Amino acid sequence: MNDTPLAAGPHNRARSPHAVVVGAGLGGLAAAVRLLAQGMKVTVLESQAHPGGRATRIQDGGYTFDAGPSLITMPEVIEELFSLAGTTTERELRLHALDPFYRISWEGDDRTFLFSGNRDAMLEEIGRFNPSDRARYDAFLAASRRIHEEAILVAGNQSFLRLSDFLALVPKMVRLGALRTVDGFVARYFRDPLVRQAFDFHPLFIGGAPFRVPAVYAALAYLQIAGGVWYAEGGLYSLVEALARLVQTGGELCCNRPVVRILHDGMRVRGVQTADGGMIGADYVVSNGDAVTTQLLLGRRAPQSRLTMSCYLLYLGTNREFPQLQHHTLLVGRDYRGFIRDVAVDGRIPESLSLYLHAPSRTERAMAAPGGESISVLLPVPNLSHGHDWEMLAPMMRERVIDILEAEEGLGLRGLRDSIVVERAWTPLDFRDRFGAAEGNAFGPEPTLFQSAYFRQPNRDRRLRGLYYVGAGTHPGAGIPGVLMTAAVTTGLMREETVER
Repeated sequence: MNDTPLAAGPHNRARSPHAVVVGAGLGGLAAAVRLLAQGMKVTVLESQAHPGGRATRIQDGGYTFDAGPSLITMPEVIEELFSLAGTTTERELRLHALDPFYRISWEGDDRTFLFSGNRDAMLEEIGRFNPSDRARYDAFLAASRRIHEEAILVAGNQSFLRLSDFLALVPKMVRLGALRTVDGFVARYFRDPLVRQAFDFHPLFIGGAPFRVPAVYAALAYLQIAGGVWYAEGGLYSLVEALARLVQTGGELCCNRPVVRILHDGMRVRGVQTADGGMIGADYVVSNGDAVTTQLLLGRRAPQSRLTMSCYLLYLGTNREFPQLQHHTLLVGRDYRGFIRDVAVDGRIPESLSLYLHAPSRTERAMAAPGGESISVLLPVPNLSHGHDWEMLAPMMRERVIDILEAEEGLGLRGLRDSIVVERAWTPLDFRDRFGAAEGNAFGPEPTLFQSAYFRQPNRDRRLRGLYYVGAGTHPGAGIPGVLMTAAVTTGLMREETVER
Protein backbone atom coordinates (compact mmCIF):
# COMPACT_ATOMS: atom_id res chain seq x y z
CA MET A 1 0.00 0.00 0.00
CA ASN A 2 3.05 2.29 0.25
CA ASP A 3 1.70 3.63 3.53
CA THR A 4 3.78 6.17 5.40
CA PRO A 5 4.34 5.19 9.05
CA LEU A 6 2.57 7.37 11.57
CA ALA A 7 5.89 8.35 13.10
CA ALA A 8 6.54 10.45 10.00
CA GLY A 9 4.83 13.54 11.41
CA PRO A 10 5.40 16.19 12.47
CA HIS A 11 8.01 16.85 9.81
CA ASN A 12 11.56 17.97 10.20
CA ARG A 13 13.51 20.21 7.88
CA ALA A 14 15.50 17.29 6.41
CA ARG A 15 12.57 16.14 4.29
CA SER A 16 9.58 17.52 2.43
CA PRO A 17 6.43 17.66 4.54
CA HIS A 18 3.75 15.15 3.58
CA ALA A 19 0.17 16.26 2.95
CA VAL A 20 -2.70 13.79 2.60
CA VAL A 21 -5.68 15.19 0.70
CA VAL A 22 -8.96 13.43 1.48
CA GLY A 23 -11.15 13.58 -1.62
CA ALA A 24 -10.29 14.15 -5.29
CA GLY A 25 -12.98 16.68 -6.11
CA LEU A 26 -11.99 19.90 -7.84
CA GLY A 27 -11.00 21.47 -4.51
CA GLY A 28 -8.85 18.53 -3.47
CA LEU A 29 -7.14 18.27 -6.85
CA ALA A 30 -6.49 22.02 -6.97
CA ALA A 31 -5.03 21.94 -3.45
CA ALA A 32 -2.81 19.01 -4.42
CA VAL A 33 -1.49 20.88 -7.48
CA ARG A 34 -0.67 23.90 -5.33
CA LEU A 35 0.99 21.84 -2.60
CA LEU A 36 3.15 20.05 -5.14
CA ALA A 37 4.21 23.46 -6.45
CA GLN A 38 5.19 24.33 -2.85
CA GLY A 39 7.48 21.29 -2.77
CA MET A 40 5.40 19.03 -0.55
CA LYS A 41 4.93 15.30 -0.88
CA VAL A 42 1.24 14.83 -1.71
CA THR A 43 -1.07 11.81 -1.51
CA VAL A 44 -4.69 12.17 -2.64
CA LEU A 45 -7.15 9.56 -1.42
CA GLU A 46 -10.50 9.21 -3.21
CA SER A 47 -13.34 6.90 -2.16
CA GLN A 48 -14.83 6.59 -5.65
CA ALA A 49 -13.40 4.69 -8.62
CA HIS A 50 -12.56 7.95 -10.41
CA PRO A 51 -11.54 11.47 -9.36
CA GLY A 52 -13.95 14.40 -9.63
CA GLY A 53 -16.30 14.12 -6.69
CA ARG A 54 -19.52 15.93 -7.54
CA ALA A 55 -17.88 17.07 -10.79
CA THR A 56 -17.96 13.53 -12.15
CA ARG A 57 -19.37 12.32 -15.47
CA ILE A 58 -21.59 9.58 -16.87
CA GLN A 59 -20.84 7.76 -20.13
CA ASP A 60 -23.25 5.28 -21.66
CA GLY A 61 -23.94 4.13 -25.21
CA GLY A 62 -22.08 6.96 -26.91
CA TYR A 63 -23.58 9.66 -24.67
CA THR A 64 -21.52 11.74 -22.23
CA PHE A 65 -23.02 13.78 -19.39
CA ASP A 66 -21.40 16.10 -16.87
CA ALA A 67 -23.05 14.77 -13.73
CA GLY A 68 -22.38 17.96 -11.78
CA PRO A 69 -21.31 21.48 -12.79
CA SER A 70 -21.45 22.19 -16.49
CA LEU A 71 -20.06 25.67 -17.14
CA ILE A 72 -16.87 27.60 -16.45
CA THR A 73 -16.68 31.22 -15.31
CA MET A 74 -13.64 33.23 -14.19
CA PRO A 75 -11.28 31.17 -16.39
CA GLU A 76 -8.40 33.25 -15.04
CA VAL A 77 -8.62 31.23 -11.80
CA ILE A 78 -7.97 28.06 -13.80
CA GLU A 79 -5.18 29.73 -15.77
CA GLU A 80 -3.42 30.77 -12.55
CA LEU A 81 -3.65 27.21 -11.22
CA PHE A 82 -2.20 25.73 -14.40
CA SER A 83 0.62 28.28 -14.40
CA LEU A 84 1.74 27.09 -10.96
CA ALA A 85 2.14 23.62 -12.47
CA GLY A 86 4.19 24.97 -15.36
CA THR A 87 1.50 24.67 -18.00
CA THR A 88 -1.34 26.69 -19.54
CA THR A 89 -5.06 26.38 -20.09
CA GLU A 90 -4.42 26.20 -23.84
CA ARG A 91 -2.26 23.11 -23.38
CA GLU A 92 -4.67 21.35 -21.04
CA LEU A 93 -8.19 22.32 -22.19
CA ARG A 94 -10.09 23.44 -25.25
CA LEU A 95 -12.51 26.12 -24.10
CA HIS A 96 -15.41 27.42 -26.19
CA ALA A 97 -17.10 30.74 -25.39
CA LEU A 98 -20.88 30.35 -25.32
CA ASP A 99 -23.05 33.05 -26.87
CA PRO A 100 -25.70 33.37 -25.63
CA PHE A 101 -24.85 31.88 -22.25
CA TYR A 102 -28.32 30.41 -21.85
CA ARG A 103 -31.94 30.92 -22.73
CA ILE A 104 -34.49 31.65 -20.01
CA SER A 105 -38.05 30.53 -20.68
CA TRP A 106 -41.15 30.88 -18.53
CA GLU A 107 -43.81 28.20 -18.23
CA GLY A 108 -46.94 29.27 -20.10
CA ASP A 109 -45.27 32.37 -21.61
CA ASP A 110 -43.96 32.37 -25.17
CA ARG A 111 -41.35 35.06 -24.40
CA THR A 112 -37.71 34.09 -23.80
CA PHE A 113 -34.63 35.94 -22.56
CA LEU A 114 -31.24 35.22 -24.17
CA PHE A 115 -28.65 36.03 -21.50
CA SER A 116 -25.25 37.05 -22.87
CA GLY A 117 -22.27 39.32 -22.39
CA ASN A 118 -23.18 41.53 -25.35
CA ARG A 119 -24.42 44.89 -24.04
CA ASP A 120 -26.53 45.78 -27.07
CA ALA A 121 -28.13 42.35 -27.16
CA MET A 122 -28.90 42.51 -23.43
CA LEU A 123 -30.47 45.96 -23.77
CA GLU A 124 -32.67 44.61 -26.54
CA GLU A 125 -33.70 41.62 -24.45
CA ILE A 126 -34.55 43.78 -21.42
CA GLY A 127 -36.45 46.25 -23.60
CA ARG A 128 -38.80 43.56 -24.87
CA PHE A 129 -40.06 43.15 -21.30
CA ASN A 130 -39.85 46.70 -19.97
CA PRO A 131 -38.27 49.54 -21.98
CA SER A 132 -37.65 51.63 -18.86
CA ASP A 133 -35.55 48.83 -17.32
CA ARG A 134 -33.04 49.20 -20.14
CA ALA A 135 -31.87 52.52 -18.75
CA ARG A 136 -30.82 50.89 -15.46
CA TYR A 137 -28.80 47.99 -16.91
CA ASP A 138 -25.50 49.89 -16.88
CA ALA A 139 -26.10 51.04 -13.30
CA PHE A 140 -26.75 47.42 -12.27
CA LEU A 141 -23.50 46.32 -13.89
CA ALA A 142 -21.54 49.15 -12.24
CA ALA A 143 -22.90 48.30 -8.77
CA SER A 144 -22.31 44.58 -9.32
CA ARG A 145 -18.78 45.25 -10.55
CA ARG A 146 -17.97 47.15 -7.36
CA ILE A 147 -19.22 44.22 -5.26
CA HIS A 148 -17.19 41.80 -7.37
CA GLU A 149 -13.98 43.81 -7.21
CA GLU A 150 -14.17 45.20 -3.68
CA ALA A 151 -15.87 42.31 -1.90
CA ILE A 152 -15.62 39.00 -3.75
CA LEU A 153 -12.07 39.34 -5.06
CA VAL A 154 -10.86 40.78 -1.75
CA ALA A 155 -12.81 38.62 0.66
CA GLY A 156 -12.48 35.50 -1.52
CA ASN A 157 -8.71 35.56 -1.07
CA GLN A 158 -8.85 36.18 2.68
CA SER A 159 -8.93 33.40 5.27
CA PHE A 160 -11.32 34.94 7.90
CA LEU A 161 -9.85 32.92 10.75
CA ARG A 162 -10.72 35.74 13.16
CA LEU A 163 -14.06 37.44 13.66
CA SER A 164 -12.28 40.80 13.52
CA ASP A 165 -11.35 40.09 9.88
CA PHE A 166 -15.04 39.78 9.02
CA LEU A 167 -16.10 42.79 11.08
CA ALA A 168 -13.50 44.93 9.32
CA LEU A 169 -15.19 44.14 6.00
CA VAL A 170 -18.74 44.90 7.14
CA PRO A 171 -18.71 48.70 6.63
CA LYS A 172 -17.59 48.27 3.03
CA MET A 173 -20.25 45.60 2.46
CA VAL A 174 -22.92 47.95 3.84
CA ARG A 175 -21.68 50.79 1.62
CA LEU A 176 -21.82 48.54 -1.44
CA GLY A 177 -25.32 47.33 -0.59
CA ALA A 178 -23.95 43.79 -0.48
CA LEU A 179 -25.70 42.80 2.75
CA ARG A 180 -29.26 43.18 1.44
CA THR A 181 -30.68 40.10 -0.29
CA VAL A 182 -29.90 39.36 -3.92
CA ASP A 183 -33.58 39.80 -4.74
CA GLY A 184 -33.65 43.18 -2.98
CA PHE A 185 -30.47 44.31 -4.74
CA VAL A 186 -31.78 43.40 -8.20
CA ALA A 187 -35.14 45.07 -7.47
CA ARG A 188 -33.34 48.40 -7.05
CA TYR A 189 -32.58 48.38 -10.77
CA PHE A 190 -35.33 46.42 -12.55
CA ARG A 191 -39.10 46.71 -12.17
CA ASP A 192 -40.34 43.96 -14.46
CA PRO A 193 -40.70 40.71 -12.45
CA LEU A 194 -39.38 38.53 -15.28
CA VAL A 195 -36.37 40.75 -15.84
CA ARG A 196 -35.67 40.52 -12.11
CA GLN A 197 -35.80 36.75 -12.31
CA ALA A 198 -33.35 36.80 -15.21
CA PHE A 199 -30.82 38.61 -13.00
CA ASP A 200 -31.43 37.11 -9.55
CA PHE A 201 -31.57 33.35 -10.13
CA HIS A 202 -27.77 32.92 -10.30
CA PRO A 203 -27.30 32.06 -6.58
CA LEU A 204 -29.28 28.88 -7.30
CA PHE A 205 -26.12 27.66 -9.08
CA ILE A 206 -24.52 27.37 -5.62
CA GLY A 207 -27.62 26.35 -3.68
CA GLY A 208 -28.65 29.82 -2.50
CA ALA A 209 -32.18 31.19 -2.59
CA PRO A 210 -32.11 34.79 -3.95
CA PHE A 211 -34.58 35.85 -1.27
CA ARG A 212 -32.28 34.59 1.52
CA VAL A 213 -28.65 35.09 0.49
CA PRO A 214 -26.75 38.39 0.66
CA ALA A 215 -26.35 40.57 -2.42
CA VAL A 216 -22.64 39.79 -2.58
CA TYR A 217 -23.85 36.87 -4.70
CA ALA A 218 -25.53 39.27 -7.13
CA ALA A 219 -22.06 39.61 -8.60
CA LEU A 220 -22.41 36.10 -10.01
CA ALA A 221 -24.40 37.61 -12.88
CA TYR A 222 -21.79 40.32 -13.37
CA LEU A 223 -18.81 37.97 -13.55
CA GLN A 224 -20.58 35.96 -16.25
CA ILE A 225 -21.35 39.10 -18.24
CA ALA A 226 -17.84 40.52 -17.80
CA GLY A 227 -15.80 37.33 -18.18
CA GLY A 228 -18.03 35.12 -20.28
CA VAL A 229 -19.40 31.61 -19.86
CA TRP A 230 -17.22 28.84 -21.20
CA TYR A 231 -17.63 25.23 -22.22
CA ALA A 232 -14.73 22.78 -21.94
CA GLU A 233 -14.56 20.39 -24.88
CA GLY A 234 -15.30 16.89 -23.68
CA GLY A 235 -17.36 18.36 -20.85
CA LEU A 236 -16.32 19.86 -17.54
CA TYR A 237 -14.80 16.53 -16.57
CA SER A 238 -11.92 17.37 -18.90
CA LEU A 239 -10.84 19.90 -16.24
CA VAL A 240 -10.88 17.11 -13.64
CA GLU A 241 -8.78 14.92 -15.93
CA ALA A 242 -6.28 17.73 -16.53
CA LEU A 243 -5.83 18.40 -12.80
CA ALA A 244 -5.57 14.67 -12.07
CA ARG A 245 -2.76 14.36 -14.65
CA LEU A 246 -0.87 17.17 -12.96
CA VAL A 247 -1.27 15.55 -9.55
CA GLN A 248 -0.05 12.20 -10.83
CA THR A 249 3.00 13.83 -12.40
CA GLY A 250 4.45 14.77 -9.03
CA GLY A 251 2.25 13.11 -6.43
CA GLU A 252 0.07 10.08 -5.79
CA LEU A 253 -3.63 9.76 -6.58
CA CYS A 254 -5.33 6.68 -5.12
CA CYS A 255 -8.94 5.92 -6.05
CA ASN A 256 -11.20 3.35 -4.38
CA ARG A 257 -9.46 4.25 -1.11
CA PRO A 258 -11.97 5.79 1.28
CA VAL A 259 -10.75 7.39 4.50
CA VAL A 260 -12.64 6.25 7.59
CA ARG A 261 -10.79 8.23 10.25
CA ILE A 262 -8.53 11.25 10.58
CA LEU A 263 -5.87 10.39 13.15
CA HIS A 264 -4.69 12.94 15.71
CA ASP A 265 -3.35 13.24 19.23
CA GLY A 266 -5.78 15.93 20.35
CA MET A 267 -3.44 18.72 19.35
CA ARG A 268 -2.21 17.87 15.86
CA VAL A 269 -3.16 15.53 13.01
CA ARG A 270 -0.99 12.43 12.59
CA GLY A 271 -2.46 10.94 9.44
CA VAL A 272 -5.47 8.97 8.26
CA GLN A 273 -6.88 5.48 8.44
CA THR A 274 -8.37 3.98 5.27
CA ALA A 275 -11.18 1.45 4.89
CA ASP A 276 -8.71 -1.32 4.02
CA GLY A 277 -7.03 -0.93 7.41
CA GLY A 278 -4.08 1.12 6.17
CA MET A 279 -2.57 3.88 8.28
CA ILE A 280 -0.95 6.76 6.40
CA GLY A 281 1.11 9.22 8.40
CA ALA A 282 1.01 12.87 7.42
CA ASP A 283 2.18 16.28 8.55
CA TYR A 284 -0.97 17.82 7.11
CA VAL A 285 -4.43 16.53 6.27
CA VAL A 286 -6.55 18.48 3.82
CA SER A 287 -10.23 17.49 3.71
CA ASN A 288 -12.13 17.97 0.48
CA GLY A 289 -15.02 16.02 1.95
CA ASP A 290 -18.37 17.30 3.11
CA ALA A 291 -17.76 19.54 6.13
CA VAL A 292 -20.22 17.64 8.33
CA THR A 293 -18.80 14.24 7.35
CA THR A 294 -15.25 15.44 8.05
CA GLN A 295 -16.17 16.21 11.65
CA LEU A 296 -17.45 12.65 12.03
CA LEU A 297 -14.10 11.35 10.74
CA LEU A 298 -12.52 13.25 13.62
CA GLY A 299 -14.85 11.73 16.19
CA ARG A 300 -16.54 15.08 16.72
CA ARG A 301 -20.21 15.90 16.79
CA ALA A 302 -21.58 17.13 13.49
CA PRO A 303 -21.74 20.95 13.40
CA GLN A 304 -25.12 22.62 13.44
CA SER A 305 -25.51 24.28 10.07
CA ARG A 306 -28.27 24.79 7.57
CA LEU A 307 -27.43 22.76 4.48
CA THR A 308 -28.42 23.63 0.95
CA MET A 309 -31.14 22.01 -1.07
CA SER A 310 -30.45 18.85 -3.02
CA CYS A 311 -31.19 18.02 -6.66
CA TYR A 312 -33.11 15.55 -8.74
CA LEU A 313 -31.05 14.94 -11.88
CA LEU A 314 -32.19 13.27 -15.06
CA TYR A 315 -29.67 12.32 -17.76
CA LEU A 316 -31.23 11.58 -21.14
CA GLY A 317 -29.65 10.33 -24.34
CA THR A 318 -31.99 10.69 -27.31
CA ASN A 319 -32.01 9.14 -30.79
CA ARG A 320 -33.01 12.41 -32.45
CA GLU A 321 -31.81 15.98 -32.39
CA PHE A 322 -33.72 18.94 -30.96
CA PRO A 323 -32.40 21.97 -32.88
CA GLN A 324 -34.41 24.53 -30.87
CA LEU A 325 -32.57 23.56 -27.70
CA GLN A 326 -29.82 25.88 -26.43
CA HIS A 327 -26.61 24.65 -24.80
CA HIS A 328 -28.02 25.94 -21.47
CA THR A 329 -31.71 26.55 -20.80
CA LEU A 330 -33.54 27.69 -17.68
CA LEU A 331 -37.27 26.95 -17.54
CA VAL A 332 -38.93 28.99 -14.79
CA GLY A 333 -42.19 27.62 -13.42
CA ARG A 334 -45.40 29.60 -12.97
CA ASP A 335 -44.75 30.21 -9.27
CA TYR A 336 -41.04 31.08 -9.06
CA ARG A 337 -41.12 32.41 -5.51
CA GLY A 338 -43.31 29.56 -4.32
CA PHE A 339 -40.94 27.03 -5.89
CA ILE A 340 -37.91 28.48 -4.10
CA ARG A 341 -39.83 28.73 -0.82
CA ASP A 342 -40.94 25.10 -1.10
CA VAL A 343 -37.47 23.76 -1.86
CA ALA A 344 -35.12 26.01 0.11
CA VAL A 345 -37.20 27.08 3.10
CA ASP A 346 -40.12 24.77 3.82
CA GLY A 347 -38.64 21.53 2.50
CA ARG A 348 -41.69 20.58 0.46
CA ILE A 349 -41.82 18.83 -2.90
CA PRO A 350 -42.64 21.83 -5.11
CA GLU A 351 -45.99 22.24 -6.82
CA SER A 352 -44.41 24.40 -9.51
CA LEU A 353 -41.17 23.17 -11.12
CA SER A 354 -38.24 25.24 -12.35
CA LEU A 355 -35.68 23.30 -14.37
CA TYR A 356 -32.15 23.78 -15.67
CA LEU A 357 -31.16 21.95 -18.86
CA HIS A 358 -27.67 21.29 -20.18
CA ALA A 359 -27.33 20.04 -23.76
CA PRO A 360 -23.59 19.99 -24.61
CA SER A 361 -24.28 18.17 -27.88
CA ARG A 362 -25.64 21.50 -29.16
CA THR A 363 -22.02 22.72 -29.06
CA GLU A 364 -20.04 19.47 -29.36
CA ARG A 365 -21.70 16.71 -31.35
CA ALA A 366 -19.31 14.09 -29.93
CA MET A 367 -21.10 14.34 -26.58
CA ALA A 368 -24.00 12.32 -28.05
CA ALA A 369 -24.38 9.35 -30.34
CA PRO A 370 -24.79 10.32 -34.04
CA GLY A 371 -28.17 11.90 -34.66
CA GLY A 372 -28.96 12.32 -30.96
CA GLU A 373 -28.64 14.66 -28.00
CA SER A 374 -27.21 14.34 -24.49
CA ILE A 375 -29.51 16.30 -22.17
CA SER A 376 -29.06 16.77 -18.42
CA VAL A 377 -32.02 18.11 -16.44
CA LEU A 378 -31.55 19.56 -12.95
CA LEU A 379 -34.44 20.16 -10.59
CA PRO A 380 -33.69 21.64 -7.14
CA VAL A 381 -35.47 19.62 -4.44
CA PRO A 382 -35.40 19.51 -0.62
CA ASN A 383 -32.53 17.66 1.01
CA LEU A 384 -33.10 14.49 3.01
CA SER A 385 -33.62 16.23 6.35
CA HIS A 386 -37.28 16.72 5.42
CA GLY A 387 -38.04 12.99 5.29
CA HIS A 388 -39.18 12.51 1.70
CA ASP A 389 -39.12 8.95 0.33
CA TRP A 390 -37.07 9.21 -2.86
CA GLU A 391 -37.44 5.55 -3.72
CA MET A 392 -41.12 6.34 -4.22
CA LEU A 393 -40.75 9.91 -5.48
CA ALA A 394 -38.14 9.34 -8.20
CA PRO A 395 -40.39 7.69 -10.84
CA MET A 396 -43.16 10.22 -10.17
CA MET A 397 -40.73 13.11 -10.50
CA ARG A 398 -39.41 11.67 -13.74
CA GLU A 399 -42.87 11.80 -15.29
CA ARG A 400 -43.53 15.34 -14.06
CA VAL A 401 -40.24 16.59 -15.50
CA ILE A 402 -40.69 15.03 -18.92
CA ASP A 403 -44.33 16.15 -19.06
CA ILE A 404 -43.40 19.79 -18.53
CA LEU A 405 -40.49 19.64 -20.98
CA GLU A 406 -42.69 18.25 -23.71
CA ALA A 407 -45.53 20.67 -22.98
CA GLU A 408 -43.51 23.87 -23.40
CA GLU A 409 -43.68 24.70 -27.10
CA GLY A 410 -40.79 27.15 -26.93
CA LEU A 411 -38.33 24.46 -25.84
CA GLY A 412 -38.92 22.37 -28.95
CA LEU A 413 -38.87 19.08 -27.02
CA ARG A 414 -42.12 17.55 -28.19
CA GLY A 415 -41.53 13.82 -28.67
CA LEU A 416 -38.75 13.77 -26.04
CA ARG A 417 -40.19 10.79 -24.14
CA ASP A 418 -40.31 8.54 -27.19
CA SER A 419 -36.76 9.49 -28.25
CA ILE A 420 -35.00 8.42 -25.02
CA VAL A 421 -32.56 5.54 -25.52
CA VAL A 422 -30.23 6.12 -22.54
CA GLU A 423 -31.46 7.26 -19.15
CA ARG A 424 -29.97 7.74 -15.69
CA ALA A 425 -31.41 9.51 -12.66
CA TRP A 426 -29.89 10.76 -9.42
CA THR A 427 -31.77 11.79 -6.30
CA PRO A 428 -30.69 13.20 -2.92
CA LEU A 429 -29.89 9.59 -1.98
CA ASP A 430 -27.08 9.62 -4.55
CA PHE A 431 -25.56 12.77 -3.06
CA ARG A 432 -25.58 11.10 0.34
CA ASP A 433 -24.38 7.65 -0.72
CA ARG A 434 -21.95 8.54 -3.52
CA PHE A 435 -20.36 11.64 -2.04
CA GLY A 436 -20.98 11.40 1.69
CA ALA A 437 -23.00 14.62 1.57
CA ALA A 438 -24.86 15.14 4.83
CA GLU A 439 -28.62 14.94 4.30
CA GLY A 440 -27.92 14.51 0.58
CA ASN A 441 -27.22 18.22 0.16
CA ALA A 442 -25.96 19.25 -3.29
CA PHE A 443 -23.90 22.40 -2.56
CA GLY A 444 -22.73 22.36 1.07
CA PRO A 445 -23.82 24.84 3.76
CA GLU A 446 -26.40 27.36 2.57
CA PRO A 447 -24.56 30.59 1.60
CA THR A 448 -26.48 32.89 3.95
CA LEU A 449 -24.73 35.81 5.65
CA PHE A 450 -24.13 33.90 8.88
CA GLN A 451 -22.80 30.86 7.02
CA SER A 452 -20.29 32.82 4.96
CA ALA A 453 -16.71 34.04 5.51
CA TYR A 454 -15.85 33.77 9.25
CA PHE A 455 -19.08 31.87 9.96
CA ARG A 456 -18.38 29.13 7.40
CA GLN A 457 -16.17 26.11 8.08
CA PRO A 458 -12.73 27.77 8.30
CA ASN A 459 -9.97 26.86 5.87
CA ARG A 460 -7.80 25.87 8.84
CA ASP A 461 -9.24 23.93 11.75
CA ARG A 462 -9.57 26.09 14.85
CA ARG A 463 -8.78 23.26 17.27
CA LEU A 464 -6.41 20.84 15.57
CA ARG A 465 -3.12 21.89 14.04
CA GLY A 466 -2.27 20.54 10.62
CA LEU A 467 -5.91 20.04 9.59
CA TYR A 468 -7.22 22.07 6.66
CA TYR A 469 -10.34 22.24 4.49
CA VAL A 470 -11.05 22.87 0.81
CA GLY A 471 -14.15 22.65 -1.34
CA ALA A 472 -17.68 23.99 -1.33
CA GLY A 473 -18.11 23.63 2.44
CA THR A 474 -15.38 26.07 3.37
CA HIS A 475 -14.61 29.72 2.54
CA PRO A 476 -15.26 31.26 0.02
CA GLY A 477 -17.81 28.59 -1.03
CA ALA A 478 -19.41 26.65 -3.84
CA GLY A 479 -19.21 27.00 -7.60
CA ILE A 480 -16.11 26.23 -9.66
CA PRO A 481 -14.37 29.59 -9.08
CA GLY A 482 -15.26 29.47 -5.37
CA VAL A 483 -14.02 25.91 -4.93
CA LEU A 484 -10.74 26.64 -6.73
CA MET A 485 -10.29 29.77 -4.62
CA THR A 486 -10.70 27.71 -1.43
CA ALA A 487 -7.62 25.77 -2.52
CA ALA A 488 -5.64 29.00 -2.93
CA VAL A 489 -6.64 30.32 0.51
CA THR A 490 -6.04 26.99 2.24
CA THR A 491 -2.65 26.23 0.72
CA GLY A 492 -1.56 29.80 1.47
CA LEU A 493 -2.26 29.14 5.15
CA MET A 494 -0.37 25.85 4.93
CA ARG A 495 2.63 27.64 3.43
CA GLU A 496 2.59 30.05 6.36
CA GLU A 497 2.53 27.19 8.87
CA THR A 498 5.38 25.42 7.09
CA VAL A 499 7.50 28.57 7.22
CA GLU A 500 6.70 29.08 10.91
CA ARG A 501 7.85 25.58 11.72
